[in-house]
Amino acid sequence: MTSPHSRSEQSLPGAALPAPRRRAVVAAGAAGAAGAALLAGAAPAASAADAAPSFVHGVASGDPLPDGVLLWTRITPEPGAVPGSGRGAAVEVAWEVATDRGFTDRVAHGSVRAEAVSDHTVKADVRGLRPATTYFFRFTAGGVHSPTGRTRTAPAEDAEVAGLRFGVVSCANYEGGWFASYRHLAARSDLDAVLHLGDYLYEYGHGEYPTGDAVVRTVQPEHEIVSLADYRTRHGHYKADPDLRAMHAAHPLVAIWDDHEFADNAWSGGAVNHDPETEGGWTQRVAAAKQAYFEWLPVRPSTAGTTFRRLRFGQLAELHLLDLRSFRDAQAEVGHGRDIDDPDRTLTGRKQLDWLKKGLAGSRARWKLVGNPVMISQVAFGSVPAKFLGPLGELLGVPEEGLAVNTDQWDGYTDDRRELLTHLRDNRITDTVFLTGDIHMNWANEVPLHAADYPHEAPLATEFVITSVTSDNLDDTLHVAPDTLSGLAEAAVRAANRHVRWVDMDSHGFGVLDVDAHRAQMDYFVLSDKADKNATAALRRSYRTDSGSQRIERTYRPLS
Repeated sequence: MTSPHSRSEQSLPGAALPAPRRRAVVAAGAAGAAGAALLAGAAPAASAADAAPSFVHGVASGDPLPDGVLLWTRITPEPGAVPGSGRGAAVEVAWEVATDRGFTDRVAHGSVRAEAVSDHTVKADVRGLRPATTYFFRFTAGGVHSPTGRTRTAPAEDAEVAGLRFGVVSCANYEGGWFASYRHLAARSDLDAVLHLGDYLYEYGHGEYPTGDAVVRTVQPEHEIVSLADYRTRHGHYKADPDLRAMHAAHPLVAIWDDHEFADNAWSGGAVNHDPETEGGWTQRVAAAKQAYFEWLPVRPSTAGTTFRRLRFGQLAELHLLDLRSFRDAQAEVGHGRDIDDPDRTLTGRKQLDWLKKGLAGSRARWKLVGNPVMISQVAFGSVPAKFLGPLGELLGVPEEGLAVNTDQWDGYTDDRRELLTHLRDNRITDTVFLTGDIHMNWANEVPLHAADYPHEAPLATEFVITSVTSDNLDDTLHVAPDTLSGLAEAAVRAANRHVRWVDMDSHGFGVLDVDAHRAQMDYFVLSDKADKNATAALRRSYRTDSGSQRIERTYRPLS
C-alpha cells in the first residue's frame, strides 16, 4: 500500500465537489410513544448537555470506487430522536476526509442535512479521491465530532494489482450471540473491504429464533419488525453493538441483502414469515424494509432500488453483486420436480441474469467474483445414475438433478443455474468464484454443470460458502455439542455430492479471501463460542483455487 502524496484541498482534482446526493425517500409516519421508547437505551442520557447532537450509532463507509467512497452516519439531534421515532429537528452535518487521523491533510469536505424523513441518517458520496488509498473521515454537527472512520478506495480500473484481501461475513442474528467476528475483522489492518453476503439483521421478535435458553441477548423492538419504524428501530439497535460499529469504522463495507432483511424465505410476492391477514400487504412491508436498509447502510442502490451492482478492483478482480430476493418466484415444495425444473420460474429475474451473463463474458478482470446470497452448488441425495434422472423426472416429477433438499437456494431454480453455467462453458469464462452466505455452514465446492456426472465432467466455477456470525448451525439446532452428530451429516453430504470438497456444520465465524494473479484463497476462521462476548477466533481450514483450474484444493499455508 503506497502512501498518498500530501495535498491541499485546492490541489485535489475536482476539488469543487458537487453537493452530496440526497436519497429520495418516502415520508415516514411518526411512531407512537411506545415505539420511541424502544431504543431509549441507545440514545444519550439526558444531562446538562442533553441539547447537543450525538453520533451514538457510529460511522461507516462502503462501495469503494477508484475515485471515491460512500460515507455514512446517523445523527441523534436530541435524546428523544431515537431511530424510528420520527422525532427531532433537521440538523446540518458536515463531513471531511483526510489522509491522516489528525485531519491535518484534509482533501475533501462538504455537508448534508439530516432530517426525520430519512431517520436522521446521512450519506456523502465523495468523489475526486485517489485510487488504492487509505483515508480517514468524520462528521461534525453542533460542534460535536463523530468517531473517526477509516476507509480505502479501490484500485484504478486499469491498474495491475498485486493482491486484494476481503473479510467475508453473513447471517448475524442479534439474539443468537455476540458479534465477535466483527471485532476480529475490525482489528485487522490488511483488508481492502468487508463483504457482507446477506442477513445483516433478522426480522424475528424476541425468543422466536433462537428460542428458549439459546437466546443470548434481547433484540429491540421485541416484536417482529413489520413497519418502517420497526425496521429503522432494529437497524439502530444493531448499530448500538460496539463490535459492529468497530467493523464499520475500520473498513469499507460491500453489502447485499438476503431474506431476513425483509422476512424469512422472501420472494417477489411474499415470504414464509409474512401473513397478509395480520401483517398487511407484502408490497408495503418490502418498501419499508428497503427504505430502512438504504437509509442505514453505506450501499448505493442500483436500478429499481435493488442491490445488484458491480464493483471493479483493477485488472485483478471484478465483483458482481446479486439480489436474489426481489425478482424470484415463490419457492417450490421439496420433491416437486416439475416446479424446480420449470423454465418459467426464476431466481434472478430475466434482467438480472442477462446483466450477470453479459458482465461475466465482458469482464477484463482476472477473477470474476460473484457475491451470491444463496448457494449455487447442487446438494442432492440419492443413488440413481445420472442417465436415468431425466426420464424419471418426466415420469415421476423427480427433479432432473436429484432430490433438492433446500429449494430456497439455486437448487430450487435449476433452469436459471443451468443457463448461467452453460454460459460459462460456452463462452470459456474461467476463474469465476461464487462467494456465498445464508446456510450457516462453511463449504468449499466445485461447481459442475451436472453434479451427478462429476468428476468426469469438469467444474465450471468454484464456490466458497461462509458460515454465520451467530445464526444457528446444525449443532445449535439439534442442541448437541460440536463435532458430534454433525460429522454424520457432513459425511452423508460429501458421499452424495462429490463436488463438495469440504463442509463444516459446527462453526460460527468469518472468512478472509485473498486473491492474486495466481490463485484465490479463502481462510476460514471460527469462534471459540458465539455466546462469549470475548470469543477468540482461530483458523479452521484454508482452501484455494488456482487460476484457470476451476478446482478446489486444501492448502496448509494460510495467508492471513
